[in-house]
Amino acid sequence: MHTQINELFSQLWQDYVAVTPSAQKIHALLGSSQQDDVQNDHIALRTFNIEKINLEKLAAHFLALGYVECGEYHFEAKKLYAKHFEHPDATQPKVFISELLLEKCSPELQAIVHKLVDQVEEAAVTADNFLYSGRHWAIDQATYEALLAESEYAAWVSVWGFRANHFTVSVNALKNFDTLASVNEALKSAGFVLNTSGGEIKGSEEVKLKQSSTLADEAMVEFTDGSKMIPSCFYEFARRFPLEDGKLYPGFVAASADKIFESTNAR
Repeated sequence: MHTQINELFSQLWQDYVAVTPSAQKIHALLGSSQQDDVQNDHIALRTFNIEKINLEKLAAHFLALGYVECGEYHFEAKKLYAKHFEHPDATQPKVFISELLLEKCSPELQAIVHKLVDQVEEAAVTADNFLYSGRHWAIDQATYEALLAESEYAAWVSVWGFRANHFTVSVNALKNFDTLASVNEALKSAGFVLNTSGGEIKGSEEVKLKQSSTLADEAMVEFTDGSKMIPSCFYEFARRFPLEDGKLYPGFVAASADKIFESTNAR
């Protein structure tokens, strides 16, 4: 496992932009001339609740770097469970990890996912590069389509494997923008398409967090029977509001996150 936080996030970023080319353009669009004000609020990772690769196995990589567990979230309709983690150094990005609860899915989906995960080597899960190692199994297009018919989340993990599903711009840190609405307008003016599920802006000042996101880029995925363009990863934007003690709210809002998941929906 990594021993340096910055090195881990640098590798996660390089892997992310390889399949999310819009991220570099958005970074340039929102940043001031110094480019140091585009700060990462959090990343998100996805997995299945199979013990070999479950949420806790992914979290172990962050716990080893001093992160602590801070909140848990339930997404009944999407059959997901999630936790978020924070570092004692508040300048470090937060981490949001979710897992698909297979026991709530059909026997057919469970069988497919177990067959894929059986191909993951135990040693790979604790390797330095596991969190940005991508897919560890072979998959054909019919299998992907079968998963997609039941769970967009399962289908996404089946083709992209282990990598940051999104990075998040901290709107609070931007020099050229004061509001999330102004960020969204700049993005739309530059031709980026936003996720409008639940509204362009999810959340409110009342819940101490406003979020928006682009729709995922598309990137070529190699299947055993050909290749196809599939939604990859997206960029999120978060504006946090102060609590009574003056510190910015550090958590997440399940109702908003539920809609953010849909940024990777096939379209």
